[in-house]
Amino acid sequence: MCKHVLNVQASIRAPCCKQWFDCAECHGEATDHPLRKTTEMVFGCKKCKKVFRKDMEHFEEEDEYCPHCDNKFIVEAKTPQMGFTVEGHDERMGNRFEKDLRLKEDNLKSVFDPNADISHLMG
Repeated sequence: MCKHVLNVQASIRAPCCKQWFDCAECHGEATDHPLRKTTEMVFGCKKCKKVFRKDMEHFEEEDEYCPHCDNKFIVEAKTPQMGFTVEGHDERMGNRFEKDLRLKEDNLKSVFDPNADISHLMG
């Protein structure tokens, strides 16, 4: 799981050490050598779990998709960012959810309720 890119769609195989990484920064943190540059990259799709090669010298728009499942693996990276947000209304009251006002309550009284007046239900 990559901590640098949140929406990573494919892993890369480093040509220098033949190990799989989610991004180049993960390779830099895990190893003691720089990532060797090459024109042919080996990718592993995270959706279909299949491996494929791409020639980076002639990379075109249709090369942004996995050849096996058409998953777009070149997407704009979403990186984790710190920030404060104001949460909205909490739907829970204590440990229970609020009552859904769209549902109509059934006002039938039970025969087993000792305080209920059920004289109109008995013949």
